[in-house]
Amino acid sequence: MMNDSLCRIIAGELQARAEQVEAAVRLLDEGNTVPFIARYRKEVTGGLDDTQLRNLETRLGYLRELEDRRQAILKSIAEQGKLTDALEKAINTTLSKTELEDLYLPYKPKRRTRGQIAIEAGSNRWLTCCGTNRPTIRKRRPQNILMPIRA
Repeated sequence: MMNDSLCRIIAGELQARAEQVEAAVRLLDEGNTVPFIARYRKEVTGGLDDTQLRNLETRLGYLRELEDRRQAILKSIAEQGKLTDALEKAINTTLSKTELEDLYLPYKPKRRTRGQIAIEAGSNRWLTCCGTNRPTIRKRRPQNILMPIRA
């Protein structure tokens, strides 16, 4: 199912028939190289040349990575409970990794620093306690801080 939609997208970009693209994708997935397909499997791909096959291979890899990332993003947002129908539609219709990441940015979990982990563990109460009871330098008199030099 996903492969069919990718093939239709690539066929539209390369101005080729969907059957040609599907055959080329099948050959690439079997482990055949672009030069081999261009030279010896030209009849299977319907006459796609090596430039078209190279573009097809590049675009196929990009779209597959995009689809994997899309699924991971949808799963992450759904786990947070923030997935709406409009957001899901926007994520599913984008064809750019940059646009996909821009849509995900407000929902992306923030990295936790050591300080945040310590605060979550309860050290925040200790720090506020120490901070309020500790005298600051401004409250002290300068003569108490500096010792006179005796000769």
